[in-house]
Amino acid sequence: MRNASRLRWSIASILIVLATATAGVMSMAADPEPTKNQSRKPDSPRAKKSKKKKKAKPTMPALSFKMKDIDGKTQDLRKYHGNVVMIVNVATYCGLTPQYEQLQAIYEKYEEQGFVILAFPANNFGRQEPDPNEKIKQFCTTKFFVTFPMFAKVSVKGDDICALYKYLTNLKAAHGKGGEIDWNFAKFMVNRRGEVVERFKAPIKPDAPEVTAAIEKYLAAKIPPDSPLAKKKTDRANKKAKKRSA
Repeated sequence: MRNASRLRWSIASILIVLATATAGVMSMAADPEPTKNQSRKPDSPRAKKSKKKKKAKPTMPALSFKMKDIDGKTQDLRKYHGNVVMIVNVATYCGLTPQYEQLQAIYEKYEEQGFVILAFPANNFGRQEPDPNEKIKQFCTTKFFVTFPMFAKVSVKGDDICALYKYLTNLKAAHGKGGEIDWNFAKFMVNRRGEVVERFKAPIKPDAPEVTAAIEKYLAAKIPPDSPLAKKKTDRANKKAKKRSA
């Protein structure tokens, strides 16, 4: 009897063990181990980071603006890409107004090498530019024989500051030349790649040695092959070649 009882107990134990093992196998099949890719949650910080696109660096940052010229026509400043550009805020009734003469002189001296001046009349200082654009243009062209590009009146400081000067004076801008304009005839210099590289305070004359040295330094740089200036020079060279061969 004892042997029969032991036998029944052993069989029962074996059946329990087998049943437990079978249940474990079935559980594993129903809930397989996640793969490496599955284990990463789609909304995890790492996943989100991988989805973020890298921001492209702005090209020609100082020239990525559209401004109205003195005649009211919208001009895309990117057309000056490839030039060394001087950006100046000007005024008609200022003690520094005679700087127009020096501005025109350096423009004529370096124009053929790819130098240009962009003048922006502004009435922010002592109300020294109260006239309308038409009268400003007449004054500049008849008094100082200005031929460099003149633009419509803008604000260069305060709540109504225009987009261009908001960028130029931004203390957080990458160019590192920010800060409020000191007075009429403050000067920013932009290299051939459209980057602000120099800044000169209003009283510094346009033909001062430090200014002309900077102009010549940046004119010595290679003209970007994809710039409007490069295309213009290529077209001129082709026209001259055609004339010679004709």
